[in-house]
Amino acid sequence: MGKIDISTRNAPAALGPYSQAIKVGDFLFCSGQIPLDPQSGKIVGEDIKTQTEQVLKNLDAILKAERLGFSNVVKTTVFLTDISEFAEMNEVYGKYFMSPYPARSTVQVSALPRGAKIEIELIANL
Repeated sequence: MGKIDISTRNAPAALGPYSQAIKVGDFLFCSGQIPLDPQSGKIVGEDIKTQTEQVLKNLDAILKAERLGFSNVVKTTVFLTDISEFAEMNEVYGKYFMSPYPARSTVQVSALPRGAKIEIELIANL
């Protein structure tokens, strides 16, 4: 089963030697997205709600590149630099997903690239 590189200009370009997403079989594996504006390459917002919104917009652009949406997502992993901001992140996150919700893990990390407050990666079923 081969790997297919998925890329779109509507989401930030990879910051290193990785793909925005990889399609394997019936699954799409999206690399973690931080709140970068795809055009400027700069972090969007200073608060967790604004940053979460941008991260989800970036993930949406990658999903759309494969004609998918958030209803196809089966698993997410959320990385926060401050777990006390979980409720605010969750409020924005909840606007993008409907029942049955994907499985999710949320962890606090000491730092993220470019000083981001949040990073989200996901797996979607085609």
